[in-house]
Amino acid sequence: MTAIEVRGLRKAYRGHEVVRGIDLEVARGEVFALLGPNGAGKTTTTEILEGHRRRDSGEVRVLDADPGTAGGDWRARIGIVLQNTDDAADLTVAEMVRHLAGFYPDPRPYAEVIDLVGLTPKSKSRIRTLSGGQRRRLDVALGIVGRPELLFLDEPTTGFDPEARRHFWDLIRTLAAEGTTILLTTHYLEEAEALADRLAVLAAGEIVAEGTPAGLGGRATAGATVSWREDGVLHSEQVPDPTPLIRKLVAADTDLSSLTVTRPTLEDTYLTLIGAHR
Repeated sequence: MTAIEVRGLRKAYRGHEVVRGIDLEVARGEVFALLGPNGAGKTTTTEILEGHRRRDSGEVRVLDADPGTAGGDWRARIGIVLQNTDDAADLTVAEMVRHLAGFYPDPRPYAEVIDLVGLTPKSKSRIRTLSGGQRRRLDVALGIVGRPELLFLDEPTTGFDPEARRHFWDLIRTLAAEGTTILLTTHYLEEAEALADRLAVLAAGEIVAEGTPAGLGGRATAGATVSWREDGVLHSEQVPDPTPLIRKLVAADTDLSSLTVTRPTLEDTYLTLIGAHR
């Protein structure tokens, strides 16, 4: 069962094609991350899936409907956390969440939502008094209050400190465990690696790689770099499998206290992929 099906998606602005024939499929209950540099087409693609922007061509199905023509019942089934939203500055956090909850047929209790995003101490504070990170938490609260089947998260942890980001990751895992499908765009590669079941890399309007975080771009089968110091000299060798080399070093009674074995990180793979399509 799929939550999102995209075939041949294209979108151009003033003759410049920013989305160039994307094919994409996201399973129900999956956490899927879209990665890519600014201008790669992530936001345009996401806005088309949300029904906020019309496509030029291609087939798009989101929760078994065309988002370009879907109505209010369909919109009640999705949640959206945008990069930037307008403030209702004079409302309190509780008033804002409670107000939005009234638009959904089966919302979460507003106090529960506020607690989930860590804003209970600020529930009676006016929105204009919130810090940037707290305002971002409120954005997330507004995105999940309607119990969405599919949640769109566009750079959700911008402005979060490391502790707040980890708490947010726990929330995403909780939502995923409940069966919520999540489409995430982020510039934090460690966030994608921590949360995503699968991910895709967009560059120049095209998907240049897709897979699991561990296997993207051949990471799972990439060679390893073995480094060690011997007589004060740093040695480093790239090998398909580090085991034979390590055994050789052990047999030679080499001091292995400084030995390291590394493989390409997700960041290494990502930079290679987008660098090849600039």
